[in-house]
Amino acid sequence: MLKRLLYLAGAFGLLIGLWGLYDRFTYGHMHANYGSYVVWGLWVALYMFFAGVATGTFMLATLDLLFALPLFRGTGRMALWGSLVTLPAGLAAIGLDLGHLDRVWKVYVQPQFGSVMAQLVWGYTILLGIIIISLWLSLRPQPSRWLKPVMVVGLLLAIFLSGGIGALLGINQSRISWHVSNLPAQFPVFNLTSGVALMLIAIGWFGPQHDPRRPQQLHVLSIALVLLLLVKGYYLWTDVSQALYQNSSHSAAAINLVLFGPYGWAFWLLQLGFGMLLPILVLTIPTARTGFTAGLMGVCVLLGLVVARANIIFPALSLPELKGLGDAFHGPHLSFTYSPSLMEWAVTAGIVGAATIGFLFGIDRLPLLNRTTQTVGTAD
Repeated sequence: MLKRLLYLAGAFGLLIGLWGLYDRFTYGHMHANYGSYVVWGLWVALYMFFAGVATGTFMLATLDLLFALPLFRGTGRMALWGSLVTLPAGLAAIGLDLGHLDRVWKVYVQPQFGSVMAQLVWGYTILLGIIIISLWLSLRPQPSRWLKPVMVVGLLLAIFLSGGIGALLGINQSRISWHVSNLPAQFPVFNLTSGVALMLIAIGWFGPQHDPRRPQQLHVLSIALVLLLLVKGYYLWTDVSQALYQNSSHSAAAINLVLFGPYGWAFWLLQLGFGMLLPILVLTIPTARTGFTAGLMGVCVLLGLVVARANIIFPALSLPELKGLGDAFHGPHLSFTYSPSLMEWAVTAGIVGAATIGFLFGIDRLPLLNRTTQTVGTAD
């Protein structure tokens, strides 16, 4: 029943997204609410989120396919499929944000590898190829000796790319709230958190009920998610407390926008409440780590993480780099106040819907989880 509802939700989102794509390709960026001042919007946050899920789930795939941990035997292919679905979703989001998507070939034939952005484009392209190769090798009837070497390269690349997004933000010296030394180091933790959350959904909602390892898998992943959320909470505290202590800095102004400005409700309710505190409270209760509840907490964490990405991007760009800049010029795309337009939300719904359908399609059509019996998952 749950799987059918998810299929319907994905199809509905995809249908809305078709209108959004029509508007985006017909009118370009005209109906987007980002502009000359707030140059990055919802799609950049979505790219960071999906790319983070992709690298995080690839890291988890190594527990089975590289390190051969008995508890996670048979889960590696599911993790790889999650990576394969989410990485193109993230690349689609950032591609639609570009002003000249037709020029993306230049970064391949005329790359400047001193550019962090060029490193990310090449890195994600190579990682996508590694995910496809790894999944193909893992699905073969006979084990391949090439699988582990490929997974080693993919693991190193996933860790590098996780920090790369933080570095892309951190090298912007004019954005003081980004220009902090520990920002790149935080993103691997964030991405691993998203990977664990997705695997809780996969095993909790779609894993075989009578697999004797399933309860222990849910237990270990739940505890891991709680610990990662605590680490994430510590990073959040250090960022907030340090910025507020500086009081008059750009960082403090950005943090105040997150805490008490127009983005405050998303921070307190979605990012902190549903995305962190609720999963920590629920997953620390042993009797609450059932398949459905664990999967639901995974959804809550993913929701909190996508809001957290938006709260990194939007407030920092909503502050003028020069005093009085907002009053100097006026126009439809010359504003420091940003909220996503209807077209941006529609495209986002389409990307999320397509990723959801793709993930479910793999569960139905591919042997992603080892099934010790002929029973189906809890969501069937």
